[in-house]
Amino acid sequence: MSTQRVFVARLSGCGVFDPSGDRLGKVRDVVVIYRKDDPPRVIGLVVEIPGRRNVFVSIGRVTSIQTGQVITTGLINVRRFHQRGGEVRVMAELVGRRVYLRDGSGSAIIEDVAIERNRLGEWDIGQLFLRKPKSSASPFAKGATVFSSWRDVRESQATGEAQSAEQLVASYSELKAADLANTLLDLPNERLLEVVEELPDARVADALEEMPEEEQVTILEALGDERAADILDAMEPDDAADVLAQLPEQQREGLLGLMEPEEAEDVRELLKYGSETAGGLMTNDPIVLPADATVAEALALIRRHELHPALAAAVYVTLPPYETPTGRLLGTVHFQRMLRYPPHERLGAIIDETVDPIPATASAAEVARTLASYNLVAVPVIDAAHHLVGAVTVDDVLDHLLPDDWRSQDHEPEPHAAGTR
Repeated sequence: MSTQRVFVARLSGCGVFDPSGDRLGKVRDVVVIYRKDDPPRVIGLVVEIPGRRNVFVSIGRVTSIQTGQVITTGLINVRRFHQRGGEVRVMAELVGRRVYLRDGSGSAIIEDVAIERNRLGEWDIGQLFLRKPKSSASPFAKGATVFSSWRDVRESQATGEAQSAEQLVASYSELKAADLANTLLDLPNERLLEVVEELPDARVADALEEMPEEEQVTILEALGDERAADILDAMEPDDAADVLAQLPEQQREGLLGLMEPEEAEDVRELLKYGSETAGGLMTNDPIVLPADATVAEALALIRRHELHPALAAAVYVTLPPYETPTGRLLGTVHFQRMLRYPPHERLGAIIDETVDPIPATASAAEVARTLASYNLVAVPVIDAAHHLVGAVTVDDVLDHLLPDDWRSQDHEPEPHAAGTR
């Protein structure tokens, strides 16, 4: 058998299949162990299976690795992956690491790692794709790239020198928010914080919104108040309020004081309500329009790419003012209903009379019953004066009703396919 080489950054995200061609999941990382005199040996893959659970697939269960797909024997251990002592993840820990060339030409950053299958069928780390420091002061300049073998570099780092996370951040750029959150939580704590430091505020906010509140608080506290406030500004107000509600009052007020005034005001409004109520579950940024607005105007607002799909399902017609808390709520117009009318039709003429708003003090169970009874994905929330204060979407209710550890999936029964590590 000839030597086969695959670069891990290209392998990440590739599908994993059983011998019959059924998809089992997708590759998230490669696990290696160091050896004294030889390159690190590949012992397995971290594979994400349905339910966003990361599992370990022993390299012995892998029959073929290519840049487009991985074929296994079909027998995998579906217990959640936990990194053991001595194990190193290539994407999470090696990519982005600074190494020093043994020829004395200086340092370089690992941008990719090639794993190679030798004639005995074993997989080891082969070539490294490295980038040297840039030689020009120009902000557009990049360092030269070189290939090197594992034996030609050493990993010794200067005291206090931080390990670069830039390349790892780049590899996460295409991940959906939920996948990014899951991937970050699987990193060692120190590495997680390095990556979060490099990520833009908006990407960190998206990921935090998909994490358990305990993890959200831990990450924000580790980042410091200034950065935490910037990230809270980028979060949806209801998610930011959920996080801040977990903090002591003094710390909460300190962060609110550092946030943008408008964002902080939205969050303060939500913090007035109990977490078990419609007010505590809602977002206070639904689409609000006057009765004389047209279908065309409403559809233009719905088309905004940053709008949450559930919020785009309906617009709410009120008296002025048109920002929550609004004037009196006149009614709801659903997206599907708008499609049945000409663009110039006024919203006030096509209000759905069958949808009743719910009070902000309603319980979470009452909100769930309303959504289920009328097959809704969002429902308007009003105060005692019938002013619109927000809307609760079905994802907010599901997040509330599911067990606290639903994201980890550890409470699920084990599927029947199992192997050993």
